[in-house]
Amino acid sequence: MIKEFEVHSVEETEQLATKLAALLTPPDVITLEGDLGAGKTTFTKALAKGLGITRTVNSPTFTIVKQYEGNYPFNHLDVYRLANSDEDLGWDELFYGDAISVVEWAHLIEDDLPSERLEIRLAHGGGDVRRITITPIGERYEKICEGIS
Repeated sequence: MIKEFEVHSVEETEQLATKLAALLTPPDVITLEGDLGAGKTTFTKALAKGLGITRTVNSPTFTIVKQYEGNYPFNHLDVYRLANSDEDLGWDELFYGDAISVVEWAHLIEDDLPSERLEIRLAHGGGDVRRITITPIGERYEKICEGIS
């Protein structure tokens, strides 16, 4: 069951991410796709806040992975710089460990992603409008998707 949302402000994006955060437990994996400026990092920051993370969350563009502690351990990955790379950065430890993981630009490591995950695509809709499409892959993620309203 694919869910689609149209949000009209940063606050609405944050509300959606916070609702999702309440449904997550380790080792859930969320992938984020979208053009530059579509709101991937904004969504991730709100998700992290919803998971009880109080540290500032920012894009890990130059470090690839940033880890945070909140209600659960939280991995924030930005794999943009791994385009055309075969480097294995210990994906299994990240994706099947005790943390919730968010992967920006996930298509660049498609072969390394878990077969079950929650895929989120953010698209510009003009002005502050964003279209957010959430696609569950696997039974666990279907249940999560059902919980998002």
